[in-house]
Amino acid sequence: MLDAIRNRRSIRKYQDKPVPSEKLEILIRAAMQAPSARNTQPWEFVITEDRDILSRIPDFHPYAGMVPSAGAVILVCGNRELQGEISYILEDCSAAIQNILLEAVNQDIGAVWLGVYPREDRIQGMISLFNLPGHIVPIALVSLGFPGESKEFDDRFKKEKIHRDCW
Repeated sequence: MLDAIRNRRSIRKYQDKPVPSEKLEILIRAAMQAPSARNTQPWEFVITEDRDILSRIPDFHPYAGMVPSAGAVILVCGNRELQGEISYILEDCSAAIQNILLEAVNQDIGAVWLGVYPREDRIQGMISLFNLPGHIVPIALVSLGFPGESKEFDDRFKKEKIHRDCW
């Protein structure tokens, strides 16, 4: 597991080939193993490989320039009918997203986490594009593809950020 954590990088360039559906299912299975507040499991996932949909996302998401060349994307959403507290939805969906990113490393898939919530323009863009019902809140988009770039390990450990017993 530590290898997956250490090798996880935001990959924004992809090879021109699709992500197999069995790998997408493995990523979603990993996401659904995340912990959630009171085990509500409020996540919902929209997967698309549709080139028309992918090409429209950068129209309202300023950091999604890589999405049209992605093999697939997963829109991670929260279901307000399962969890009424948006703060818990954010935590729960973030744990699911991290599981996707770590399993992507294991599957040799490049991935990048693109925030949606709380940016209203991005939220409305996703709601409209994916025809989301009113109780579904788009939280983040994960862009996926076979890596077209590699990145070196960046040791982010900083001892000065550790505090014991008190500040």
